[in-house]
This record gives sequence, C-alpha cells and structure tokens, in this order.
Amino acid sequence: MKRHIPNAVTCLNLFSGCLAVSQIFAGRLDLAAYFVALAAAFDFADGLLARALHVSSPIGKDLDSLADMVSFGVVPGAMLMQLLVRGGTDLPDWLPYLGFVVTVFSALRLAKFNNDTRQSDSFIGLPTPACTLVVASLPLILLDDRFNLAHLILNPWVLLVLTAILSGLLVAELPLFALKFKHFGWAGNALRFVFLGLAVVLLFLLQAAAVPLIILLYVLLSIARPARS
Repeated sequence: MKRHIPNAVTCLNLFSGCLAVSQIFAGRLDLAAYFVALAAAFDFADGLLARALHVSSPIGKDLDSLADMVSFGVVPGAMLMQLLVRGGTDLPDWLPYLGFVVTVFSALRLAKFNNDTRQSDSFIGLPTPACTLVVASLPLILLDDRFNLAHLILNPWVLLVLTAILSGLLVAELPLFALKFKHFGWAGNALRFVFLGLAVVLLFLLQAAAVPLIILLYVLLSIARPARS
C-alpha cells in the first residue's frame, strides 16, 4: 500500500495544475498562481515521501513527469499568453501564443531529465517548477503592486525576453543543486540551508516580488558552488 502514497500525491500535483489551467482561462491569474504553489508543494512532497518510504518505480517517475508537464509546462505557457494579451491591444494576433514556447522547452526539459543519469542528485538546467514559480509570481505582483512593476510585467517585449530566458535556462547545460535532504545535518546541506534561509528573508521582505529574485539566487549559488570547491 505504501508504494502508492507518493503516486497519489503526484496525482494531487496534476489535479492542482488542471485547476490552475481552468483559472487562467477564466481570467483569474491570481487564483491560478495559488494552485501553482499548491502543485509545487505536492511535487516536492511526492519525492520526499518516496525517499522516506524507500519506494520508487518507473511508473512513478513517468507519472511525475506527466503531472509536471501540465502543472509546470502547460500552465506557465498559458499564463504568459494571457499576460501578453493583457500587455497591449496593438500586438499581432499571433504574438501572445509565443508564451507557449516555454511549454515546448518544458517538455524538452522533462524528457531530458527522465533520460539523463547525471540528474539523480542534482539538476542540469532549470527545473520546471522553478520556471513556473517565476511566471506565477507575476500576477501576484500585479495584484499588490507596491513596487510599481506593472509597466514592466505587462510590457510584451519584457515578457518575450523573459520567455526566451526561461526557455534557454530549462535546457541549458547548467548544473544546479537539488533541494533533496538525505539528512538534516549541516554537513553536506550547508548550501541548501543558506539558500532556504535567504529565501525566507526575501519572501518576508518582498512577498511575491521575491520569487524571481529567489530563483535568480538559486541559479547564482549553483554557479558559484564549483568555484568555491
């Protein structure tokens, strides 16, 4: 029975992603962002449970990727499309659909992950949940625009540049550390604890606006790690 528990949590990830999609096309990007956060929590929990229960299977791995394709592939593309639509009425009709470029590169990222033996304890390229959290933070920043960022977030050219950057990072040959704790001691986990501590501080100070900075910090700490060693 216990071998089915992680898969059940993965299905909750998928269900949350489906709810996010429904809210995007209902025009409620803020609610969609909350469902993305819920999907990310389930995505983190299923791996944690699989390791704690010492269960794994090819079906579980494939199910996880299929769920991620919806929650962290379709969702960010659809959200970017809707933001591009809101960004201006003088755009060519086809241009907002370029948001789905992130969806295409998310599929490539997930396919690479399933077939890359180097990514058992770390990542090569930006994980799809991290990419999606950046995109999902944008409507929440707009909801409470205390830093007056709406003119940037709704600028179609800024959104297209962000789409290109995120798409490139998804498939880049860039080693990134994973938040996988085999134990909770400081030794071997120092980088993870430093990152999580800084992330909590940024979230407290900046709230939703902190999310892009946290993902940037994650990338920079990962790049700096080989230099320290």
